[in-house]
Amino acid sequence: MSEAQPIENTSDLFAIRQQKLEAMRANGFDPFRANWEQSHTSAQARGLYNEDETQSPVVSVAGRIMFRNLMGKASFLRIQDRDGVIQLYLKLDVVGAERYEFFKHSVDIGDIIGAEGTLFKTKTGEITLRATRFALVSKALRPLPEKWSGLTDPEQIARQRYLDLISNEASRKRFQLRSRIISRIRRFLEDRGFMEYETPVLQGQEGGAAARPFRTHFNALNCEFVLRIALELHLKRLLVGGLDRVFELGRVFRNEGVSRRHNPEFTMLELYQAYSDYRGMMALVTELIQTLAREVVGTTSITMPSGAVIELGGTWREARYKDLVIEAVGDADWFSRSKEHKIAKAHELGVEATAVFEDYEVTNAIFGKLVEPKLLQPTFVTHLPKELCPLAKITEGDSTTIDVFELCINGQEIAPAYSEQNDPAVQRQMFMAQVGEEVQKLDEDFLTALEHGMPPAGGMGIGIDRLCILLTGAESIRDTILFPALRPENQA
Repeated sequence: MSEAQPIENTSDLFAIRQQKLEAMRANGFDPFRANWEQSHTSAQARGLYNEDETQSPVVSVAGRIMFRNLMGKASFLRIQDRDGVIQLYLKLDVVGAERYEFFKHSVDIGDIIGAEGTLFKTKTGEITLRATRFALVSKALRPLPEKWSGLTDPEQIARQRYLDLISNEASRKRFQLRSRIISRIRRFLEDRGFMEYETPVLQGQEGGAAARPFRTHFNALNCEFVLRIALELHLKRLLVGGLDRVFELGRVFRNEGVSRRHNPEFTMLELYQAYSDYRGMMALVTELIQTLAREVVGTTSITMPSGAVIELGGTWREARYKDLVIEAVGDADWFSRSKEHKIAKAHELGVEATAVFEDYEVTNAIFGKLVEPKLLQPTFVTHLPKELCPLAKITEGDSTTIDVFELCINGQEIAPAYSEQNDPAVQRQMFMAQVGEEVQKLDEDFLTALEHGMPPAGGMGIGIDRLCILLTGAESIRDTILFPALRPENQA
């Protein structure tokens, strides 16, 4: 009898499995109080197979039953662990009649078991563990998703990520890859003299980015706090303190939209290096991403779901922001035009812009709609308008731009980087010059820190979730965040 397909009526199946559990407990066995010593993962065990099967070592594996095929006095089953799947062979005259009957009548697909035995190869060539003993160590009362279709609803996938990980090998491997990417980032930076520090998640005021924060009340201090929207201003205080190569990999929170590329809670890498600038950051991020592609992903050619191939190797393109905008609008005199002219042209190009927009916001809307989405191959967009970031140095010889780049790949920003502003008087002026919703509260403590002297520095931020979209070839940010933001099920 084959049991590759789960029973359709899940409520009936729940009741049947609950009865099996109660029967086990009545006979003095509780699977939830059992354990198993796992000596090898599935991959490690398969790697030990020896063609001379008489020399096969004894291995002990454990995992979730994904398939079983009962054949009278012998059964094949496959269990899944973190490394993959291994086949087990249970034979009545090896494990004993009582244990074999227990397996046939009390153990189901989805249960978690441990097994010990030696390795052999079946007639079909599959390396298999011939079990001499086994134990049930967790009973699954609910069925797994149907084997072939699995989970298909995107919201259910995100809401029940554990089922997605069980049933979807591609998803499981993607999140394992994400973990290795983050680990390799840390090692890459530490190898270059950077040290990781932790800065506050709860802060007295927002700063370091233009974004709407989540607000909360700090009862013990009886005052309002916010969840951080960036890591920047505290890490720069460390530069003032003499810690001249610093980074943090941490969560940041922005009370804004949810989309294919945005989640209100996301992981950010920010790093700052004294005696460097945005050009130094350019070299650093190129080496970092190329290292991740070669050593973690295994290739510098990444195929996206659209079919586009992103080539991360070689030398990356540089282009000035103004040149890209001029090319998009077809007007060499664009930056000397009136705001009204720009708004009219934006409408002509299908870009939303209104009279409440600042002049630079009209241009940036055009950049975001017509330029950035077309930057598929790695491109450093340099010398952005100074209004877009108050924390960078103004370009020598062009007071309208700042020494920054935005690294765009696959049509989205992956990493902005700056030559950091370290002149406290200019920094104060740039904060004060911000208008409208972009105003950041003046962080007087940060300005006081700058007045004590901050060395020249390059700084950079990398959205880890977006980087993982790129390196794993994922469809959206939801595919790279284990538990993305969702409305609670009990709320309409």
